[in-house]
Amino acid sequence: MEKGEAAFWSLPTGFETAPQVDLQTERAHPARIYDYMLGGKTNFAADREAGDKVLADWPGSRRATLAARAVMHRMTRRLAQVHGVRQFLDIGTGIPTTPNLHEIAQQVDPASRVVYVDNDPIVLAHSRALLTSAPEGRTAYVSGDLRAPDGFLTDPGLEETLDLTRPVALTLINIVHFMSDEAVRGPVQQLLDVLPSGSFLALTAGTADSAPEHAEVATSRYREAGIETRLRTHAEVKQFFTGLELDDPGVVLVNRWHPELDDSPALADHEVMGYAGIGRKP
Repeated sequence: MEKGEAAFWSLPTGFETAPQVDLQTERAHPARIYDYMLGGKTNFAADREAGDKVLADWPGSRRATLAARAVMHRMTRRLAQVHGVRQFLDIGTGIPTTPNLHEIAQQVDPASRVVYVDNDPIVLAHSRALLTSAPEGRTAYVSGDLRAPDGFLTDPGLEETLDLTRPVALTLINIVHFMSDEAVRGPVQQLLDVLPSGSFLALTAGTADSAPEHAEVATSRYREAGIETRLRTHAEVKQFFTGLELDDPGVVLVNRWHPELDDSPALADHEVMGYAGIGRKP
């Protein structure tokens, strides 16, 4: 669909909302740019224009985006296989891209349960892809914003899917770098306070540490598209795990976080711009 065309998407049945949502396709959106960089088709002219500008200045940015997605697969697999996690709360889910988190978790144990949370209407429009659970397990989609946990923690979809008296993995993948410290640190702590002992935080966050020139390109192009970013240093990312027991190998660049867990191409440090880490709540 080209720029200037109106785009309205019908929402899935069962959601008490208007039958159509204006996606404002004339403006670039980070979830749709991300989809474009992953090779997806749920994007529009404004998103492709922003992505193409990044690619023109940094041809390797698509590989970096794929690496940022691949680490989510590895984190989910390790949480399920090594740590025995069977419940996941994924906030800032983004546009469905196979394999989704529940597909990976349910490969380990079909009884795994996943709640997806996002406030983007295009994710809601595609949420059927997030609800294809194995018969033994369950998935749910909840409309909500990381910055306002009270708005979704009591949602019936979450309460009926997850047992918050048992360990849950809170997954925040590729989301916090679109939020300031003031907006995000309090809500993350609030969510961790709600979860019981034995729960986990799995988080990835954008950084300029590894590739400052590439980071400047990306942030400048996003800013031109009206999207602000907050890249963080290694020390700043580690602060999200204060009070948690860091899992091996700690907070490291995404290419260094258990690369043996999949067959993704090995990238050098300067080819990525994100940190990843898992922490356990004592």
